[in-house]
Amino acid sequence: RPSPAMRQAMAEAPVGDDQYGEDPSVNRLQDRIAELLGKEAALFVPSGTMSNQIALKLLTRPGDEVILGEDAHMIWHEAGAGAANSGVQFTAVGRGGLFSAAEFGAALKRPGHIVLPPTGF
Repeated sequence: RPSPAMRQAMAEAPVGDDQYGEDPSVNRLQDRIAELLGKEAALFVPSGTMSNQIALKLLTRPGDEVILGEDAHMIWHEAGAGAANSGVQFTAVGRGGLFSAAEFGAALKRPGHIVLPPTGF
């Protein structure tokens, strides 16, 4: 729980509309993350689920297959959002959250095969 001092700091913090680059705290956070990752820019999103869904949308096309570890958060804890938002299907491989290069390779589909989904992501 926030302490009284934390609540006071929040109440007094300068704020703005982060969509328009007007929030200094969000701007500093995004700039720092971009710097740490050696990137031109970074985008703060409020949840890991949202970041996963943005990545799926940007890196796949509807109908693509995405290969993930069998315990992947996107499979079990995102309420089917990958299929609903991006039209992708998941293939789970490995055990205990890990998989080998051989397991990944075995899960890859043959390019151009007319009845198998292309592997994206």
